Amino acid sequence: MRRARELSICIYGIPLAFLGVFFVYPLLSILDVSLRPAGALDLSGFASLLSTDYYLGTLIFTVYQAVISTVFTLLLATPCAFVFARYRFRGRSLLLSLATLPFVLPTVVVALAFASLLGKNGLLNDVMSSLFSLDYTLIQLERTLAMIIIVHVFYNFAVALRIMTSYWSSVGIAVEEAARCLGADERALWREIRLPLIRPAMLSAGALVFIFSFTSFGVILILGGIRFATLEVQIYYQAVNMFNLPLAAALSLVQILSMMAMMMLYTSTQKRLHLAIASSRTIARRARTGLERLAVGCCVALVSGLTLAPLLALVSRSVLASGRLDFSNYASLTEKSRGSLLFIAPLDSVFNSLRFALMAMIAALILGMIASYLIQRPGRLARLADPLFMLPLATSAVTLGFGFIIALDEPPLNLRASWLIIPISHTLVALPFVIRSVLPSLRAIPPSLREAARVLGAKPLDTLLTIDLPLLGRGLVVGATFAFTVSMGEFGASLFVAQREWVTIPVVIYRLIGDPGMASYRQSLAMSVVLMLVCAGGFIVIERLRIAGVGEF
Repeated sequence: MRRARELSICIYGIPLAFLGVFFVYPLLSILDVSLRPAGALDLSGFASLLSTDYYLGTLIFTVYQAVISTVFTLLLATPCAFVFARYRFRGRSLLLSLATLPFVLPTVVVALAFASLLGKNGLLNDVMSSLFSLDYTLIQLERTLAMIIIVHVFYNFAVALRIMTSYWSSVGIAVEEAARCLGADERALWREIRLPLIRPAMLSAGALVFIFSFTSFGVILILGGIRFATLEVQIYYQAVNMFNLPLAAALSLVQILSMMAMMMLYTSTQKRLHLAIASSRTIARRARTGLERLAVGCCVALVSGLTLAPLLALVSRSVLASGRLDFSNYASLTEKSRGSLLFIAPLDSVFNSLRFALMAMIAALILGMIASYLIQRPGRLARLADPLFMLPLATSAVTLGFGFIIALDEPPLNLRASWLIIPISHTLVALPFVIRSVLPSLRAIPPSLREAARVLGAKPLDTLLTIDLPLLGRGLVVGATFAFTVSMGEFGASLFVAQREWVTIPVVIYRLIGDPGMASYRQSLAMSVVLMLVCAGGFIVIERLRIAGVGEF
């Protein structure tokens, strides 16, 4: 008995040790650099942050753009969630799945997709110029806050839509019917019934959208640049370009504290959300009146246009040159152009990404499964483990990458120049997704099955192999696919830690954008399409096997 308990402690200690070494330790190193850059207490980094209007403005702008992005996302997602929850129509499930596609796409792909659609030389401007014979650019959104907000709404729309649709479809319409009997009109229903009922889901979705917008890196870096720098972009510039580690560490610490506060808000809203859903039932019907059919039509048009337009623009820009089909930029991916900032041919990064994604997938799957069993166990440690393993989701990949380069540069963890640091960072980012994919399957296993196996003399390993693993199959496949897809598209940490010949696809795309000349830009479009197709394939697997649940993230 004692031996089994010691073995259990050792096994459950594996994911905790991984989190401690590769998450907590780098964050503590950031804290040490920010407070003791020369070995003694030194608050100069914070003094620069607080005494300089520029950095205070950066913090204010980071919060401002995240708030605006969250507000517009909720404004668009709330009516669409109502339509998806209350009405059945042809293609509803397919459309809801399609709306989720942007969430699994890498930020560099999303940024390039919108540049291809709304940029100076984008598809819409070309169409407008051809139709109306314009000699000027009609849509001028490049390097503007409006473009950043649009992309954030596109990227986070699915998060809010999923959470609110799942919740709203479960709360029923009995209260609304009672209000109608008492004479309430549509405006009163929205003001007094619907919006108050959906408030827990709106708060939960809003907190998550704010977190993703606050920690947005690739979108800001590519579409905004230093002019619209957020905390994420400033951390990167100060650490990599200016080599001002104390200030970068101070900015990282502000970012960490802000995200921890938002994650606490999110987890508290999630608890209320689960309690509200526990006693709910699902109700949906066909649209009957002309107004209801109009609402369904507008929702279908909005979701289809918002999801497909930028992605189709990206594909068209990658295969069209001077109005003709041209696949030469795909063929050139096997070659390293002269004068390029790359040390390898662009296509070699595909093999790098695939290799690292497979490593991260296997590691995240093993660690995530053990962590899920730990979270499922009764006790205080299990209750603390759930939010603990979710912390990487609320910590930006840029902060993690920065923590790696200042923490993992001395023996015995001298990994700064090693290729191993890339799959390690990807595993850390993917781990929360695996846990949230496996937990619903694990919680759905009836305890009576394990008790019956124990009565029949089955050992813990036999129970795991014959009962748990078959029932966890779908969740494990979804978790593995999530880990693979997240690793393929990870950008923030990879930009910090990837060395010359070990660069991944998103890093190559970003560097190709920075190369002069149209050839490099067209290569970046082709690489983005390749990465989009890989992530879309993973998304299809996730959608086909995902176990329905509310607020998995």
